[in-house]
Amino acid sequence: MKSPVLQVRNLEVEYATAKGAAKAVDRVSFDLGVGEFLAIVGESGCGKSTLLFAIARLLSSPAEIVAGSVIFDGVDLMALDDEALRQIRARDISVVMQSAMNALNPTVSIREQLADTCKAHTDWDDAKILERSIEVLKMVSIDPVHLDSYAFQLSGGMRQRTMIAMALLLNPKLVIMDEPTSALDVVAQRSLMSQVQQLRKELGFSVIFVTHDMNVVSHFSDRLAVMYAGQIVEIGETREVFDRPKHPYTFGLMEAFPALIGESRELLGIPGNPPALVNKKPGCQFAPRCTLVQEICRQEEPPLVEEGHHGSRCFFSTDALKQGAR
Repeated sequence: MKSPVLQVRNLEVEYATAKGAAKAVDRVSFDLGVGEFLAIVGESGCGKSTLLFAIARLLSSPAEIVAGSVIFDGVDLMALDDEALRQIRARDISVVMQSAMNALNPTVSIREQLADTCKAHTDWDDAKILERSIEVLKMVSIDPVHLDSYAFQLSGGMRQRTMIAMALLLNPKLVIMDEPTSALDVVAQRSLMSQVQQLRKELGFSVIFVTHDMNVVSHFSDRLAVMYAGQIVEIGETREVFDRPKHPYTFGLMEAFPALIGESRELLGIPGNPPALVNKKPGCQFAPRCTLVQEICRQEEPPLVEEGHHGSRCFFSTDALKQGAR
């Protein structure tokens, strides 16, 4: 793996609730290489988006980072004050939100929004700001005539492209994307992701990408992290995880999605429901839903063990599942 631009170590995030603290991110650790595309998948509520917002230090009450570190380009983001964080965001770290219509200001033109970002982080004059604004719109295949458009005048795909243009405005080293394709049709998804991939290769930025779309993951990501109940339960090179999943939950996810090529097959769901995040029970969090469960799984929490560049949080192998245990 390339030298890391981001190092996340034992990160924990809790939400204050009437029943106690809900641990939405539970001791998550991973590295992200320069220019690498890491996808994060898992069921709704598993902590994917919370993890992204924690990395970017964008969480607000009732969420709170209670432990861990996030080292970006050699700097511990957890140790920075608000002003230092503001300087890093947009300039070095950009976030592309899930809903572009809500993320874009509906009362301000695209031109003004791009200019506001430039003025907040650079000393560029108006001519330089206009030049760069035109440049980034062209990067994402938007005619610069839309500089004077408002969000409601753009299609869903164009709004997402505009968000990506804003994210790339100041040549960041890391772009964090929270389900940017969820509201788009299949053709628009493919077009958008192809452009992101091309720009990543040309400009060299790294990407952390949260999605439910396994098709997008399989085509565009270098590595894949699978989250369950706030933890990373499997991580590895995308093709390796798809072809040889080691964790029963990952195997269940693969079985729940239709095959992209080859013969059709029966889709299988994962029985049961995710555990409550308040007062988590001991042992493996997936144990109540797992077909390989044994007594040790209910008593002890399995560590995330890596073999080569492929890690899994499971005492057992999914080989038994592949041989018909399901």
